[in-house]
Amino acid sequence: MVAVGGIPCNSKCVVVLQVEDGCFMRLNPICGGKNTLNPKLQAAATPPLLPLQHSSRSLPMDDETEARNGSRGEEMKKKKKRKQRTAPEIEVMDIEDFGPDESRKIRASLLEWYDLNKRDLPWRTPSTATHEDGDNRAYGVWVSEVMLQQTRVETVIDYYNRWMKKWPTLHHLSLASLEEVNEMWAGLGYYRRARFLLEGAKMIAEGKCGFPRTASALREVPGIGNYTAGAIASIAFKEAVPVVDGNVVRVIARLKAISSNPKHSATIKNIWGPQKKIFMALTLNPERLAGQLVDPCKPGDFNQALMELGATICTPLNPRCCACPVSGQCSALSISKSPRSISVTDYPVKVVKAKKRLDFSVVSVVKILEDRDISKGSQHNGRFLLVKRPNEGLLAGLWEFPSVLLDRETDGATRRKAIDLFLKSFKLDTKKNCLIVSREDVGECVHVFTHIHLTMYVELLVLQLKGGFEISDENEEQETVTWKWIDGEALSSMGLTSGVRKVYNMIQKKVALKPHPRQNKKNKFKKLKDS
Repeated sequence: MVAVGGIPCNSKCVVVLQVEDGCFMRLNPICGGKNTLNPKLQAAATPPLLPLQHSSRSLPMDDETEARNGSRGEEMKKKKKRKQRTAPEIEVMDIEDFGPDESRKIRASLLEWYDLNKRDLPWRTPSTATHEDGDNRAYGVWVSEVMLQQTRVETVIDYYNRWMKKWPTLHHLSLASLEEVNEMWAGLGYYRRARFLLEGAKMIAEGKCGFPRTASALREVPGIGNYTAGAIASIAFKEAVPVVDGNVVRVIARLKAISSNPKHSATIKNIWGPQKKIFMALTLNPERLAGQLVDPCKPGDFNQALMELGATICTPLNPRCCACPVSGQCSALSISKSPRSISVTDYPVKVVKAKKRLDFSVVSVVKILEDRDISKGSQHNGRFLLVKRPNEGLLAGLWEFPSVLLDRETDGATRRKAIDLFLKSFKLDTKKNCLIVSREDVGECVHVFTHIHLTMYVELLVLQLKGGFEISDENEEQETVTWKWIDGEALSSMGLTSGVRKVYNMIQKKVALKPHPRQNKKNKFKKLKDS
């Protein structure tokens, strides 16, 4: 049995009762999949939650489980007769749609507000009528939307301008290499986005149909999902399809006072398994609601207006409801004015972020000094070793300093032993072909990914090749690892990931604190002269 309680202003909340060992549990999207209701929203529920009742439908026991129980099988059969395990009956109330009059009011108010208040952004150039210009517009929208995923607008502007200057059309991008693209992308993070962008550009350029002009056709391109397809189709080609990102979900959730959170879909799917109808019924369906709102004449402007509203006015923590053009249609704002201690920011429900995994690694910045560097008495010259990461996984195909992932926090001796073993992969062996000029711990550096908190123990290792050994200027390749040597000037101007850049900056500061060898000689000579 399902108990259903509605939130005022025609919104609905759904409470699902799951049976476990003959007992009912409450599972409610309002509180994020926990077994208790959000107290504020429970108090506001009208009508009150219905009483809990058992279902008459039975769930048969797994035959394999019963067989494994051996002699307990008969006893469990008798127990099952006394107390049958039951499955829940699903009774779901849909979220009320936007009515025609309501949709027209929201469209008109939002488009008028957008025309007056939209930010001046480089990818918001007016669309033109020609087929070629439409394709170029679509390419620009595609690049900007991919860059904007998980990245602030202020950060993206400079990257977008540099990208479009280097690759102004899709054809130009299709001729680029992955290494060039990764270098241009360095610092934006989520590097799979760049790889998919390049793969998609190559696929479209090699095809005979040109740039896909509908959302359904765009979804066939690698790396383009519902959101990006809707953005390109509506903005560049004026197809009346919705665009749903986090900002849009928040706006719609507040307009309808929807307390359930779509981000909990994975949790609900795990609980209910492959029962797709149940799964879909228990999650907010923002695409359906956004599709009802989208303006058929100006779909691109409307979608951008909805996202702009969420980004600048209807923000997560401090919404400016007094400046909102659709506050008159906002159910959450209406509820917040009643004496129920409910705030606009209670919609949608907050998601407790998963705890990040703690990882540890040792990073060795290896500098090689050749005979000409030693003869000049300088450690400020030389070349650095860079290693290419595997083509799959985190930071795939990107360059970094030699590093080894550790099982846990370890002491300095253990870290050095791990690095020494790894360096043999690059034909560097301190017992055979090189000498340690200096080796020192530089410090710790923390870098945070979406799901990982990485602590890097950084060392600077300066090596001198023994007589007869030389390093190659060309990339070296083996079956499992690729590396190259690069001088300091090239390294400084190279596009590095933010984590690698942090490590390099640490090394630069460390080296800057040391006096140049020539300066040491001058100071020593001056002291002798003064004495």
